Amino acid sequence: YFPRELFGWYAVLIKSSDLPAINQELSTIFNELWRLDVNRMTPGIDYTISVQGRASFVSQGSHVVQDHASQPLFSNVNESKLRNITTFSRFMTLLDNYERSTGMTERVTADELTEMSLFLDAILETQVMKRAHQYLVRKGQSSSDLRLFKNQLNLIWFHLYHRQRNTGLDSCGFEHVFVGETKSGTEIIGFHNWVQFYLQEKSRHLDYKGYKTRVQDLPDQDDHVLNLQFSWHGVVKPAGSAFIGTSPEFEMAVFTIVFLMSTERSTTVVVNIDQCQMELVVVRHGRSLGTAYPKLLSSNSRHVSQHAR
Repeated sequence: YFPRELFGWYAVLIKSSDLPAINQELSTIFNELWRLDVNRMTPGIDYTISVQGRASFVSQGSHVVQDHASQPLFSNVNESKLRNITTFSRFMTLLDNYERSTGMTERVTADELTEMSLFLDAILETQVMKRAHQYLVRKGQSSSDLRLFKNQLNLIWFHLYHRQRNTGLDSCGFEHVFVGETKSGTEIIGFHNWVQFYLQEKSRHLDYKGYKTRVQDLPDQDDHVLNLQFSWHGVVKPAGSAFIGTSPEFEMAVFTIVFLMSTERSTTVVVNIDQCQMELVVVRHGRSLGTAYPKLLSSNSRHVSQHAR
């Protein structure tokens, strides 16, 4: 005999044990950064996306993929607004500074060093990065000296290293996460940024194939994180992910915090940001960033209603 009134609680306990443990502290600071992100683009106003069909399974390295999206992901983007926001415009100047293929030595010019410095200066002036800096200082992870914090960001994001063995310095965190790379001409690695996605789609180097998600959780045009499938220069990314509409300072602040708050080689935290529940994955490469990306777990506060049931 099992009392009926206990059965409901038992079911809730079983259900809640399946749910990921939310990092409440990081959720709190990230929502604060979210509210401070005045440069974030507004869906339906500053840009419009069309998620279309669910992408099918594709094995890594395959070039054959069914297209479940006949139209581009981005129907339109207010590009003039993007280019008039300092952090976005300086971010975009960095996107053509890198060799797409790993194994190709990166040569950084004096002009490119200046572009990196100006970009870091611009994000350090935003309320988002000021609050992130304040948090990291309080946690003992960063110096209160702005110049030293800028150097720390430079080391994490722009320091060149070997991603492929027996080659020159061929990669850095910024290139991998925001620009994207190809490996052996058969695999897309990194490439987790919506602005680069839009620009590459616009220039017809990239073809969106459809969204990736669990059956019960359909994305919509207001979602600020998407899991997606695409091809780039003919190479397929079976499952990728990106924040959508967010500013570069927001993404760098969030991933920098996760990077500095852990000493593990690979860190995964589960957070609620705005209406989305997501995993944030950060992998280090020594004292620099190897990769960082969001992975949407549920959107439109569906995880909240699941808790309430």
